[in-house]
Amino acid sequence: MSAQVRKPTARICEACGRGEQWDEELEAWQIAREDGEKQVGNPHCIHEWDITGTFTPVGASDS
Repeated sequence: MSAQVRKPTARICEACGRGEQWDEELEAWQIAREDGEKQVGNPHCIHEWDITGTFTPVGASDS
């Protein structure tokens, strides 16, 4: 079994709550929507993404 590195597809700023999702077509982060509303957070925030949360970038591969 070998290790496989994965990338996150969603992130939320710990300081202001801004939500973003990865768009494969655009190859860029896009503002997430919840109930039709963009999760913009604070426009003056220097976003602090939760990089040590529940997402694990290294997982087991079946190959």
